[in-house]
Amino acid sequence: MSSTAGEGIPVGTGHISCDLHSSTVVFSKLSSSYPLKLLSPRVAQHGVAIVYVMSYGGGLVGGDCMQLIVEVGKECKLLLLSQGSTKVFKTRAGNRASTRFRRSSPQPTPSSPSVQAVTTQSMEVTIAPDSALFLLPDPVTCFRSASYTQVQTFHLARSASIVLLDWVTSGRKSIGEDWDFLRYYSVNEVFVEGRRVARDVLLLDNSSLDTQTASESCSSNPTSRAPLRTLKDRLAPYSCYAMLLLYGPQTHGVVTDLQAKYRTISIFKRASPERFLWSLTPVDDGKGTVVRAAGVDTEDVRDWFRVALRGLEGVVGIDEYRKVFL
Repeated sequence: MSSTAGEGIPVGTGHISCDLHSSTVVFSKLSSSYPLKLLSPRVAQHGVAIVYVMSYGGGLVGGDCMQLIVEVGKECKLLLLSQGSTKVFKTRAGNRASTRFRRSSPQPTPSSPSVQAVTTQSMEVTIAPDSALFLLPDPVTCFRSASYTQVQTFHLARSASIVLLDWVTSGRKSIGEDWDFLRYYSVNEVFVEGRRVARDVLLLDNSSLDTQTASESCSSNPTSRAPLRTLKDRLAPYSCYAMLLLYGPQTHGVVTDLQAKYRTISIFKRASPERFLWSLTPVDDGKGTVVRAAGVDTEDVRDWFRVALRGLEGVVGIDEYRKVFL
């Protein structure tokens, strides 16, 4: 099932609302408009639904703005996936439909690129009692000179659950790109019964290099300043960073397995960096868990998460879980 916008749906917006009828998850709302596209395939598993969140043309261009509202009804299990990485293309001049008709327009600040240049995505999610959201997309891949901002807010009932994966790659390494985008800014906030239990912010900023280049071109002594370290300098040797948050009763099995695995890790000095690193941190007095990971290759991270989250097969179904981390 797919749904696109008709008249009256603002450009760049989407709405997903689902409820459980008997043993089937039914969408009361599944709407979207350019450049956002939503697709829901048929699912055999009772009480489970899948929605693919995609964009037309295989990626987002500087200035695109997408806003998604998600409402997960009582006792529903909703997987939000993507088909391939979210590609963010570099800033281009000109007015696009998704920027001209956006509902809200944040004002530019001196420390951030112009509004027209930034690709933005926002998601507002409500998760009802005894329901669960599994937000497990492919990573965001920002191309050279791209600027991307993402803000995601999740409101959980006390007995609700969430598995949230937010990850970013260094770009198109096959053509020599390695952390060459201008700016990546991601904010994830989780509230339970109105109380904030987690807030994760990641800012990767290369835009200061452009500022330094411009100032040096006007300076009589351009060598007087110490060179700024690029993102590549700071993030090497890793090309993928990820944050995974698990909260709620339907994540307990996976969390227990991760805790047992984490206790077996030995820490000692190494001559060279590991190809893959991960850490585990409890949040909200142990009611939730945050996992952070980094890998030399994106596939290293993908393969690790595929195994680490395999316990979700018992929650969403084996066939449904196989659609994740393809």
